[in-house]
Amino acid sequence: MEIPVGLGRVLVIVPTYNERDNIEGIVGRVRETAPPVDVLVVDDASPDGTGDLADAMAAADGQVKVLHRTGKAGLGAAYIAGFRWAAEHGYDVMVEMDADGSHQPEELPRLLAALEDADLVIGARWVPGGKVLNWPKRREALSRGANTYARLMLGFHLHDATGGYRAFRAATLDKIGLEGVESRGYCFQIDLALRALQQGLRVVEVPITFVERVHGTSKMSRDVMAEAALRITQWGVADRVGRLRGPR
Repeated sequence: MEIPVGLGRVLVIVPTYNERDNIEGIVGRVRETAPPVDVLVVDDASPDGTGDLADAMAAADGQVKVLHRTGKAGLGAAYIAGFRWAAEHGYDVMVEMDADGSHQPEELPRLLAALEDADLVIGARWVPGGKVLNWPKRREALSRGANTYARLMLGFHLHDATGGYRAFRAATLDKIGLEGVESRGYCFQIDLALRALQQGLRVVEVPITFVERVHGTSKMSRDVMAEAALRITQWGVADRVGRLRGPR
């Protein structure tokens, strides 16, 4: 499938922390699948040398860029830094993609094709046609439960608001604003999707196949899950209180 030319310049943003075993493979697959697309590796000072390897890749391929940060500050902060870099360099579309291989670069053209009629496209696991491979049942239940809770508390139609494989128009990020985004863990994804819907933007989900990482360890933790649960509850309560008070 071809990349839609009408979308303009596309940048795939790949945050990394200790992903030396994965980064070459994922970037290579993006470049092979979508040659017109550039890749930005946002490295949080990985102790394993991921940043140095990314620099070597960038030296060999002008469409690979690297943004070095001074330390590990969370997924949301890394993506915001990548979005800002992309805006400064004139990109029209920004794509979020994990470095661990769980997001298949071969599905990128479908996300971009869907963006022709949308403002934000989310690669979704929990919609018809979506799949998850090699996850234990407990983790699948946790993800499905978190998304059901978000849908009930926040009153939106999304089935995979926590999904991290997604494509934004630059104009979408301008409209929702990044200045007030405080979430840093995986609830960052819910935060941006909610903001887009609150602005009346078109958010669509397309099915993807999510594959559990082979190399390295997951960044998911109890603190990340607790932050997500707390913020979803806060946003849901605030929305209900606002509706009860009515327009001022």
